[in-house]
Amino acid sequence: MVLLTGVAASGKSTFARRHFAPTEILSSDALRAVITDDPHAQAATDDAFDLLHRILAMRLRRGRLTVVDATNVEAWARAELLGVARRHRRPSVAIVLDLPLEVALARNLARPEPRPPAAAVRRQHRWLADSLPALASEGYAAVHHLRSAAEIDAAQVERVTAPPGSAGHDEMPRRNKAVQPRRPKPPLPSVPDDRSHRTRPRTA
Repeated sequence: MVLLTGVAASGKSTFARRHFAPTEILSSDALRAVITDDPHAQAATDDAFDLLHRILAMRLRRGRLTVVDATNVEAWARAELLGVARRHRRPSVAIVLDLPLEVALARNLARPEPRPPAAAVRRQHRWLADSLPALASEGYAAVHHLRSAAEIDAAQVERVTAPPGSAGHDEMPRRNKAVQPRRPKPPLPSVPDDRSHRTRPRTA
């Protein structure tokens, strides 16, 4: 499981589309649209995440690489997703898209309506900052922290074969490994490839 983490307008969906197949991506916005025909329908957020968790479990049970495209800035929400991966004995990687607050606010303002209010982006940014020190201890195989738009844009993901005998090799014989071909391209995660309930309010 690949967990994208970042505030609204940090580029998570663009990053996911650039590096992963459409069928590998579970987007909270897209699932709200599936349920209501409106990706911005916050009233459908709990149902959207219920569906996301169900599909995630089905894919991980089959050993399919799955990318969760949501803000994931709250520890309890990440813990629930990590729990799904652990139940199916799949490794997880976090990719943190940590834009400076002023950049995220400017990008959000450039979005068409409806868009999250600036106060929501600031709140998400604060939650993300509070989460960063603890991410390494939450149980990921790797955490990769991209700190600027340039690092996010320069990042590359390369899929390579997992060594025999590695965890999940019988069902996931391939892995994703992000590489840093040259500066300023940042390191990215080793993530599982496709071979090798809601009780709290949601913010995205």
